[in-house]
Amino acid sequence: MDRIFLSPPHMSGKEQQYISEVFESNYIAPLGAFVNTFEESVKNYTGAEHAVALSSATAGLHLALRVLGIDKDDYVLASTFTFIGSVSAILYQHAKPIFVDSDESWNISPELLKIAIKEAPLKPKALIITHLYGQVCKLDEIVAICKEEGIYLIEDAAESLGASYKGKQSGTFGDMAVYSFNGNKILTTSGGGMLVSGNKKWIEKAKFLSTQAKEDFLHYEHKELGYNYRMSNVLAAIGVAQMEVLGDRVERRREIFEFYKKSLSQIEGISFMPEIEMSKGNRWLTTVYLKNSNPQIVIDALEKENIESRPLWKPMHMQPLFKEELAIVDGTSQKLFERGICLPSGSNMSDAEVKKVCNIIKDIF
Repeated sequence: MDRIFLSPPHMSGKEQQYISEVFESNYIAPLGAFVNTFEESVKNYTGAEHAVALSSATAGLHLALRVLGIDKDDYVLASTFTFIGSVSAILYQHAKPIFVDSDESWNISPELLKIAIKEAPLKPKALIITHLYGQVCKLDEIVAICKEEGIYLIEDAAESLGASYKGKQSGTFGDMAVYSFNGNKILTTSGGGMLVSGNKKWIEKAKFLSTQAKEDFLHYEHKELGYNYRMSNVLAAIGVAQMEVLGDRVERRREIFEFYKKSLSQIEGISFMPEIEMSKGNRWLTTVYLKNSNPQIVIDALEKENIESRPLWKPMHMQPLFKEELAIVDGTSQKLFERGICLPSGSNMSDAEVKKVCNIIKDIF
C-alpha cells in the first residue's frame, strides 16, 4: 500500500520550470531574481511591508531577537504548546524563556500571559506567540497586552501561512514574524523561512546579519557577528511556484478538516481544535482531542495500515532541556499532549484516503 503521510509536499507543476531558469542563469547561490520574487510574493499575499527570505523560520526568529536587542539574561515570554524551533533561538541569544500555557483555543492564554508578566523576575522584553497548527491566537488581547506593557511581539506564523484574523493575515500583527517552508508545511521549499516586519530598518538589519554581516567593502570586512542564513535562489524558485497555488492549498486543507469533523464528531469524547471567532485558519493539520482514550491506540491502528499520524506537540515546559526554566501553566497543554493526535492532512489527499482514515478510527471506537 502507498503510505499516507501526515503532511507531504504538494508541488504545483511549475517548480521544475523555475528551477531550470535558475540553472540557466547560474545564480545558484543565496541571491538572484527568484529570491527577490519570492519575497515580493509573500509580501503581496500577506500584506507584510518588508521581508527577507532565509534558510529557516528558526533563523528568522534568531534574527528577530538580535535585531530587537534581546541579549544575555533578558526574559522572553513564549507559548509552551509548540515545536522547539519556536523557542530555541531564545537560547541562541543566551536569554531566558518564560513559558505560558494555553487556554480553550489551544493557543496561548492571554490571562496566563498577564500573570507571567507580573511574576517575571525582570520585565520581559519580548513575547513569541505560536499560531498553533495554522490557527491564530487571540490577537486583539495579546497585541493590547504587549502595547500596554511595552513588550515586543514576535509572531511564529511558521504553521499559519494563509490563516487570517478579521481579514488580516497572520504574521502581520506583531513587530516581526516568521513563516516556515519546511518539507511538511502548507507551502514548502524543502527547507526555508521568511522574516517579515512593518519596520524597514529591522528587516534591512536582519538581511545584513543573515549574510555574515559583511560590510560594504570589496574585501571581506566584519565589525559584528553575522550568520549564513540567506535562502538560495534554487529554493526560492520552488517557493515562487508554491505561492501561486497557496490559496488552493488552504482551501483543500480546510475541506479535509470538514470531512474529518463531519465523519468523526459524533463519536463520544472526540473534539477538534477550535477556530476562534472572526478567524480563518489554514488547517495545516487536522488535530483532535480524545477525552476518554489513549491516542497511541489510534496511532498504532493507523500505522498498521501504513498511515502516518503523530501526538500533539509536547509542551516546552515538559521538555528536559527546559526543566529549570520558568513556566506559568495550568495543565491545559499537558492534557492536550497526552490526549491529542494529528491526523493526515496533506492537500494532495484524496477523499477516499480521508474516508479510509475515518473508517479506521470509527472501527476503534
